[in-house]
Amino acid sequence: MSARVAAVQLSLRSGMVLGVASLTGLMMLCWPLLLQADAGQRIAPPFLFLALLPLIIAVVLAEISEGGLDPRVLAILGVLSAINAILRALSPGLAGVELAFFLLILAGRVYGPGFGFVLGCTSLFASALLTAGVGPWLPFQMIVSAWVGMGAGLLPRRFTGRAEIVLLAAYGIVAAYGFGLLMNLSGWPFVAGIAVPGEEGSLSYVAGAPLLENLHRFLLYTLLTSTGGWDTVRAITNAVAIALLGPAVLTTLRRASRRALVTPQG
Repeated sequence: MSARVAAVQLSLRSGMVLGVASLTGLMMLCWPLLLQADAGQRIAPPFLFLALLPLIIAVVLAEISEGGLDPRVLAILGVLSAINAILRALSPGLAGVELAFFLLILAGRVYGPGFGFVLGCTSLFASALLTAGVGPWLPFQMIVSAWVGMGAGLLPRRFTGRAEIVLLAAYGIVAAYGFGLLMNLSGWPFVAGIAVPGEEGSLSYVAGAPLLENLHRFLLYTLLTSTGGWDTVRAITNAVAIALLGPAVLTTLRRASRRALVTPQG
């Protein structure tokens, strides 16, 4: 069994802060399904929550690194963030091809959930600065990417060798669809519009409609607009990149972790 390393240690308090922040971020992403509105009422997104999300992410990052990041671990984080930003800068507009997620998944696997969460945030932030992609969508992209990296660090450790690559490739597929689903949900009412009650065949958000009805509309909207295109291409990109480059990248990251004297666990 490969040694488990924790480049960013998570204390009990840090874990609780991370959980609360993740729940808050999920509620912000799911606001169209949680909002109660009457027919004809003007719908506005929760701009206050949107403004608070970067602050919440900053608090979580500060809490996770409470004990201080080892300079060597910080150097690894900086290098991987820069590589991910460059990879993502090379891929926008190519019908869903995303080159950054596979490295995020592999790094989260090697260095643990805390490091994966931080790398997800820093990678997307650096990428946005590099590509002038800063906008109201950025905090949502950062939190969802952080979950992708954290989830990779939480995968079962008993898988090694070829089984580990299969596990990570499968996770890359799930993460690709999950990322697309959550990002679609945050902006669904503005992209598809807001329909009036009783409007048949619409994929738009309907103010005042029951939760299950709006959820059904949203799933159809996602299926028709991104699942068969952008999300599937992203999933294939993740799986192929992990399958082809995963063994070599995992070996390199684990060698770097030993040289950085990251503490093994288990």
